[in-house]
This record gives sequence, structure tokens and C-alpha cells, in this order.
Amino acid sequence: MVKKKPKAYAISGSCDGCGTCQPQCPTGAIQLEDGRYWIEPGLCNQCEGYYSEPLCLANCALESPVPLKTKKGRNKVTQRIPTHIDLFINGTQHPFASAMAIWEGCTLLSSASVLSWDADENGHPFYRRSVKQGRGEMTFWLAKDPKAKSLKRLRGATAYATIEAIDPRAACLHLIFAACATTLEQPWEEEFTISDRQIEQYLGLDKRKDINKADKLTLIKSLVRQSCQLLVSIHWPQQGKIKGFSVELDRLWHLPYTKHHFQEDSEGCRHLVGLTFKIRAGMWAKHFLNKQDYRKRSAFYQYGHLPEFVLNAVMSIWQQHIGASRLILWLLFKSKMGLRQSIAVSTLMRVAYGMEKIEAANCDREKRKRLLRTFESDLEVLNRYGIRPVFDPETYPEEIQPLWAKLADLPEDAEEALEFWIDDGSRDRRLTDSSPRGKWLRLSKAKILRFEFPAEWAQSLTKLEKKRQYKSNRKSQSQQNSDLSADAISEARKNLGMSQRELAKVTGKSQSWIRDLEKGRFRAKPEDRARLQEVLGLTRSPK
Repeated sequence: MVKKKPKAYAISGSCDGCGTCQPQCPTGAIQLEDGRYWIEPGLCNQCEGYYSEPLCLANCALESPVPLKTKKGRNKVTQRIPTHIDLFINGTQHPFASAMAIWEGCTLLSSASVLSWDADENGHPFYRRSVKQGRGEMTFWLAKDPKAKSLKRLRGATAYATIEAIDPRAACLHLIFAACATTLEQPWEEEFTISDRQIEQYLGLDKRKDINKADKLTLIKSLVRQSCQLLVSIHWPQQGKIKGFSVELDRLWHLPYTKHHFQEDSEGCRHLVGLTFKIRAGMWAKHFLNKQDYRKRSAFYQYGHLPEFVLNAVMSIWQQHIGASRLILWLLFKSKMGLRQSIAVSTLMRVAYGMEKIEAANCDREKRKRLLRTFESDLEVLNRYGIRPVFDPETYPEEIQPLWAKLADLPEDAEEALEFWIDDGSRDRRLTDSSPRGKWLRLSKAKILRFEFPAEWAQSLTKLEKKRQYKSNRKSQSQQNSDLSADAISEARKNLGMSQRELAKVTGKSQSWIRDLEKGRFRAKPEDRARLQEVLGLTRSPK
């Protein structure tokens, strides 16, 4: 039986002309003509006899090489590399690494085009963020190749073009990786494996019938590569008992291995039908996601809870409401700092649109009006997803609130709604009246008291709040205990001329109890401590 010659590949219109594939082709089938690449069908044999998979497809970030014959029917793959544990088993949320490096990485991926980038003396663009009141800093760059072992950085026009092209949805892959990392004991050394099927499920792509399998795989591969393109160096100052440390230039996420799964049809065409990625966290995890050293109080273990709906929301709204998607991702980290904290509207606008747009709006009335409409529309999108802003009545009164917020109490009953509008019409200022003069200036000073979150999100935040309060109470109690130390009790007793037996009689305790207390063998309970303070005259004066 004569073996059929493998069908050739062709380059689709998604090719951006990077030229990565041409020098790697073993048969010289990839040609360049009039600035565009194409594949000579007579020379292309899908790298058979040279490599286990077509190199042009394996190394193309955009999946531009495609079989000449379009595949029809279902994609069936019989063998796959065993993947990592599935996330969101409970159907709502999963722990994820939430350290400052992860937060800033998420901000970079979702807002790269609106951030302020500087450049070093060699032309490498970087983004720097100070930490701990300027005592430390984190600096981010873009790697030239997401898969290479070397840490070469992008420079010049190519780097800025790459920054502009970063897909905000890559932040979702970044969060998925941060969730997978929490399931490992030493994520800076251990790898986790994740497949395209899992990513489709987490992002809600499995329910999208308007996108074919090839396009989904192209998108997933691109988002994975972009999330693994971030380089970071960290200089962290001493914080409590944890000594200061530095992480020299390293990847935020390593991509050591990508497996392409093919399926061959009856005519010899090999079609890409699946992807498997192996990922490893960078050295930041040794300092911020280290369970063992956290118990020894020599490292951090910082984590939060990632609601699954956050990923689906960003994937759904990123194109029409990019500002709202950035706010959702930002609030995912910001909310960890406390549920009851006010946020300035100017801060929200900066996060959503960047300083350049805000400064342009300050100088142009039409741009100002458009940005106001966009901001109020984005707040409405947040509200639709259950992230409800609570406006500060003093700085953000009803007259400058969005119309959708004013209509929140509109009755559903037709007769009651009619009475509502009749009553509104009799007022000096109606809900539908145009915005008052100076609204932009007033908004720049306005605040949102807090955001109310959906149940699955609020539940984890409430637990975090209770844990924080518990630690605060323990610290306060420890402080009180230190105020009533063994030496303080002994000294106060002697100053009053009391013996241990006399103090024991007054407090209703045994002499051995007083003796052990003064020797520091244990600490008094709160009720006993209060009695001792009263008898010894150590009661604190009220502040």
C-alpha cells in the first residue's frame, strides 16, 4: 500500500509577518513575496521525517499556518498529557495568588496600552511600581520570546507595538495560572499542566458556538504566550519579621513546554485539535506563595479567592466595555484590603481609562462628555454583574449620579410607576434633566463609599475581614498582656508594700499562682488581669 503524501499547509490572513517560521522550515517551503509569507505546496510535507510536528504551526503565536483542506466534523483526540487539578470544583471560586506582583501583572495585561512606560538607556520599555511608601519597587519588562530560556527583553518600536497589541483577556489566563499555583507546595519549582479544554471551560469559550475550534485554539495560544511574556524584578524592604529580599530579572510565568495535538483525516491532512501547556511560577512565588517559610515567618503566603464569574464577565464585556473589565479585575485585588473603604472617582477613572484620556478630557469639552457617558455606562455594567457602587451622599449626591442609579427605585407596577413620574415631574429638578454645570469638576472630588459584591464574592471577603479582625484583636490582646508583664506585677506589688500572700488573698488566688505569674510561667486571663490592674493600681486611664 502506497503511503499518501502529507497535505501541505497554507498561511492564513492572520499572519502578522513576524518571519519566525521561515528560517525554521526544513524544506524551505515558506516563501516571502511582496512583504507577505506563503507556503509552496510542492515543498511542504508537514515536516514529516524531520520533526514530530509542523514547526511553523508549533512556533506561530497566531496559528497562521492551516491545512489547505478545511477540517469538518468533530475533533477527537485519544491521547492527552494528564492535566493539573481542575479549578472551581465548587462551581463558584478557587484560591489564587494575590501578591502585589500578581496584581501589577494583571494590571499590565489588562491595561498595557494606557499605562505610562519608561525606557532604559538600551531602549527597553519598562513599567515601575514603588512599594511600601517608596522603600521598595517592582519593575516589569516584556520578554522577546515567551518560550526561550534566555531573558532577552523587547526594545524599540517592536516593544511598543507589542505593548499596544496585548489582549486584555490575557489577564484572565494570568489569574488562572495564579489559581493553579496555589495548589502546589513549591510553585517556583513545580510545574502544573493545563489543557485548552480546561481553559475553554474557565473562560466560558466552551459555550461559544459562534467560534470554531481552530479560532479558539489560536486565541488560547496567543493569550497564554502573552501572559508568559512578562519579566519582573523585585526589591522588597523588610516587613515585620520578614527580612528584605530581591528577585533579579525573572519571568512571572515560565512556559517550558507546549504540546500540540493533531488529528489526521482520511486525505492525510493534519489538523490542530488541542493544546497542552506546562507552566511554572517565577521566583516571586518563593517569597509570596511559600507555605513552609510562611509558618517560619520568613516569607509570605498571600492569597485571595477568584470567583469564576469574574473570568466570564471579562471575556464577555472586554470589547464593548474595556473600562468596566479593568475595574472588575482591579476590584478583585483592591477588595482584599477591606470592604468598608471609600474609593475616589478619580482613581476609578485612572484605572479604567488611563491618565492620558483623563488629561485630554480636562482640556476638551466633547471628550469630557464622552468620558462621562462611558464611565457611567461602565458603572452600570458593574451593577449588572452584581458589583453595586454605594455613592457617598455628600460628595456624590443624587443630582450628579448616573440616570440608571436614580431609576433603581422605579416601581415595577404600572400605576405606582405612573405616580413616581408624576411626583418627579412636580419637582424643581427632575431625574431626566440634563446634568448640572460643573459635573466633571464635582466628580473629580467625588467618592464611592464602597462596592457591594455578589454573594459568592462577598462571602470570601467577609471571611477575610473576620480573619483580619481576629488578628487585630489578638495583637491588641497581646499588647495588653505586655502592659501587665511579670516584672510590672512584681514591681507594683513591692511598691505597695504587699507580700505575695497578701496579694493572693485580695485577688482570691493562691500564693503559688501569684508566684508563677511573677516568674512569667503563664499570663493571667482577661478577668484576672482586670482584677490585678485594679488592686495594683495599674488600670489604664481612659483615652
